[in-house]
Amino acid sequence: MFGRLLILFIIIPLVELYLLVVVGSRVGLPATILLVILTGAWGAYLAKSQGYSILARIQAETAAGRVPTKELIDGLLVLIGGIVLLTPGLLTDLAGFCLMLPGFRAIIRERVKKKFASQVGDFQMPTPDGMGARTQETPKHPKNDDVIDV
Repeated sequence: MFGRLLILFIIIPLVELYLLVVVGSRVGLPATILLVILTGAWGAYLAKSQGYSILARIQAETAAGRVPTKELIDGLLVLIGGIVLLTPGLLTDLAGFCLMLPGFRAIIRERVKKKFASQVGDFQMPTPDGMGARTQETPKHPKNDDVIDV
């Protein structure tokens, strides 16, 4: 966990800063600032349009009586992509734009579903009577019929 946090809060910003300095030295400071602003604005537009599209699919799935699992994960990935796109930097913009692409998002969605399924394990959904789905258990002790439970 500490390694992931180290990467998230120290390594990635350092790489972003390095990339911005390299790009800035090649194309100039005004062009680099404009590039960061344009990718942020374009990312916000993409996140909004993809979000509305996913919201419509969620409503359609719900109206059809199906659980919109795929759409909800897509919505989460678009939200993450939008947040990443709004952070200034070229590497994070690339990751955010990838999450806006439906094909790439489908790959990530399947990985998220597998990860979630492995963490949940053998969790059983509740049945309509409120109890979990239970398997028929064989009693460890033979049933004693002469006991009256009041």
